[in-house]
Amino acid sequence: MDNKILTQTYLSPCGPLLLGSFQDELCLCNWLNEKHPGRVDKRLQAGLHARYAPQASDITQEAVRQLDEYFSGQRKSFDMPLLFVGSDFQKSVWQMLLEIPYGQTISYGEMARRIGIPKAVRAVANANGANAISIFAPCHRIIGSDRSLTGYGGGLEAKKFLLELEGAR
Repeated sequence: MDNKILTQTYLSPCGPLLLGSFQDELCLCNWLNEKHPGRVDKRLQAGLHARYAPQASDITQEAVRQLDEYFSGQRKSFDMPLLFVGSDFQKSVWQMLLEIPYGQTISYGEMARRIGIPKAVRAVANANGANAISIFAPCHRIIGSDRSLTGYGGGLEAKKFLLELEGAR
């Protein structure tokens, strides 16, 4: 296992994140104080046959720059090469996240309808929870059908912070 996922920590205003790049793509932007510690790390390292190596890369440095702009209100969309590691279903959910505009939210049920499997609400919620690239693939924009803030890997306070930053409606 000589492959490496190059990692660095990013201190966001709503909690520390671990950024990771594999080759020339961002594969990780995960909360250090996450709800299910280790789950994302294990899947990512197994799926890429790689191990974490604490070392900044051009990709993680660019992610830092774009996150700084996002948190200062100067950036509403990201321009990063993303590498999703998961099942085909998970990848379809994560890809759909990229289509939800800044400042908008949709429910898990609406997301299930958009991917063409309206009864898959729970599976969509689970795939959302397994997202390894928070903020860039904006799983914080998925909310309960009653508009409640439901589970979030970085905690509900972080989710609330991100939605308020974006002026979500």
